Amino acid sequence: MTAMKGLQFERYGSPSVLSLVDLRVPDLKPGEALVELRAAAINPSDVKNVAGVFKASLPRVPGRDYAGVVVAGEGWVGKEVWGSGAGFGVTRDGTHAQYIAVDLDSLAEKPSRLSMEEASAVGVPYLAAWSALVEAADIQSGETVLVTGALGAVGRAATQVAHWRGARVIGADVVVGTSDADAFIDTKAGDLTAEARRLTDGRGVDVVLDVVGGPLFEPSLRSLRVGGRQVAIASIGSGRVEFNLVDFYHDLHRLIGVDTLKLTGSHIARIMDALRPGFEDGHLRTSSLQTWPLHQAVDAYEAVAAGDGSRKHVLLPRQD
Repeated sequence: MTAMKGLQFERYGSPSVLSLVDLRVPDLKPGEALVELRAAAINPSDVKNVAGVFKASLPRVPGRDYAGVVVAGEGWVGKEVWGSGAGFGVTRDGTHAQYIAVDLDSLAEKPSRLSMEEASAVGVPYLAAWSALVEAADIQSGETVLVTGALGAVGRAATQVAHWRGARVIGADVVVGTSDADAFIDTKAGDLTAEARRLTDGRGVDVVLDVVGGPLFEPSLRSLRVGGRQVAIASIGSGRVEFNLVDFYHDLHRLIGVDTLKLTGSHIARIMDALRPGFEDGHLRTSSLQTWPLHQAVDAYEAVAAGDGSRKHVLLPRQD
């Protein structure tokens, strides 16, 4: 077993720059395992990576999330694993191939309740939700959380994580759709701040997870109660925002930034281990999926690039 199929890009651009090529199966270094990939989700960040946003070294195999079986690696052979990888697709080859080398301390066992396809779709959205709400904001049972971009993958994951932790969720988005949130704000039709305060009897929310940023950053900040905290993980359009600094410090607000690309492999494994009981017990659920063989990966990437958030798009490397 020395050769494998993998998706690769040698220059930045649209999904059309991706090619299915023959590659060498990774040679393992001490402390690494070889995972035979059974499924690998495509995230919007993967599309951005191919476009050059993260300045990945080239040539590069993209992809961050995965599920598979360990075929070499001390103490792990035969185990089903899931997760995401530090630097995958950016500084080292990613998961959109048939095999990948993973540091042993980055491995996490897959929940038995999930299929490979479902498990591969958890990674980035739930890592972002957990990092933001549990680790950064330290949400508590009984608190109210406002989630912008609530109908996206991260927003849906955040709603589930917040509910699992005993919090109430107000979802907000520019489109109206099915949401598990306890209340929903259509940001095109209504004023975000006014609605959030109305839904909290004028008090304001305890936590904001701002998945949108840009034009929603300041309205989200104004939706906080005194002493509330806001976590920012993205910003559409310009990265520059404005807010009233005097109100910010008078209201004792806290602003926290979270970037899943900065997570180490061992940290990712700890979060995946923390998420496992939620999926095993049914508190957390994956989105609907559409699967693609590797030879149709460009089409799958284009679906993600077009903003098809109705389902999670997953590559099946062993079908080729």
